[in-house]
Amino acid sequence: MNQNLSDDETKRLNLLRPNWISWNNYSEPMLRNIEKKIFKILKVPYRGWYVDIGPVVGPADKIWTISLNTESKKTPLVLLHGLGAGVALWCLNLDAFAATRPVYAFDLLGFGRSSRPTYSSDSLEVEQQMVNSVEEWRKEMKLEKFIFLGHSLGGFLATSYAIMYPHRVQHLILADPWGFPESPPDYHDLPLWVRALSYVLTPFNPLTAIRVAGPAGPWFINTIRPDISKKYAGVLDDDLIPNYIYQCNSQTPSGESGFHTMMSGFGWAKNPMVKRIHKLREDVPITLLYGSRSWVDHSATDVIKAMRYKSYFKWKVIPSAGHHVYADKPELFNQIVLKSCAFADGEESELEDETYGDKIPQTDLTQKYSFTSFQSGDDDAK
Repeated sequence: MNQNLSDDETKRLNLLRPNWISWNNYSEPMLRNIEKKIFKILKVPYRGWYVDIGPVVGPADKIWTISLNTESKKTPLVLLHGLGAGVALWCLNLDAFAATRPVYAFDLLGFGRSSRPTYSSDSLEVEQQMVNSVEEWRKEMKLEKFIFLGHSLGGFLATSYAIMYPHRVQHLILADPWGFPESPPDYHDLPLWVRALSYVLTPFNPLTAIRVAGPAGPWFINTIRPDISKKYAGVLDDDLIPNYIYQCNSQTPSGESGFHTMMSGFGWAKNPMVKRIHKLREDVPITLLYGSRSWVDHSATDVIKAMRYKSYFKWKVIPSAGHHVYADKPELFNQIVLKSCAFADGEESELEDETYGDKIPQTDLTQKYSFTSFQSGDDDAK
């Protein structure tokens, strides 16, 4: 600042300069306190702490982690959230899961309360960095084998992790996973509003609007997505979830920028999982859960089932549930997850494919990836 300016002049100039720190209203103590308030509904005691995973992406990365019922000797269940989320959004599921086994949930590196490093600008490298952070976290936690449950982006990364470290994953549970099918070749035949929204959003990080809204962020979230609060109605105060989501996403968009690098247009991945799911070891079981009203493209389901015809692969469609299946229908979701966990421990027979009255739409992808094309001797599929 010019030394010849008076104090009053300096103050007036500062008023004209954007001050994003004060504008976005992010507060680490506030995020911590909101998370604690949300977790007050839990009946099972939990512990929360930072796990130091070292220089994985940044110089000193730390992963915010919670654990429940760690005394149990059963196979641990590890939960990985989706874009813009954090550990607290599992609050409707944790008690049920922890009643029978150890449960761990963590904020993915770049999200929630975890460190916010700068990810690569290359989509494959970003995915590798995120998977590396999960593996370093596992090493620090000393988990030899676990059941991996991932939602949305978390499902995409859990699958990528299982491909790289199949000996660590006892069972893979995918809750409305993002990034599996290829973007549709008939993109120009999509409705105009979808193409317009894709055109507008592609240059920006997906949650930019929340930060632009500043202190009005929680109100903005509740206005454009009033259903989010309703998912937790009767259990939590109406303002807790919007404020939690705002505090998680008003920070430096680290993981969000990484996601933006990996995404292609509106709702697809640059490197879709359908192209490499055949590399997942045959003995890794998969349970796939979809919401019947989800916006996520489910078109790869039949393809994956055909690829893994020698493996355990069960899918279920949860009726009247959207993308957030774990919160839309928590009791049914918890029931299915617990049955999958019991099967992983050899305590229950395998699940049957069920649609509960809803059907996954058939697509032309099953013709593109023919069933027979994945029965040949491909070394990568072994």
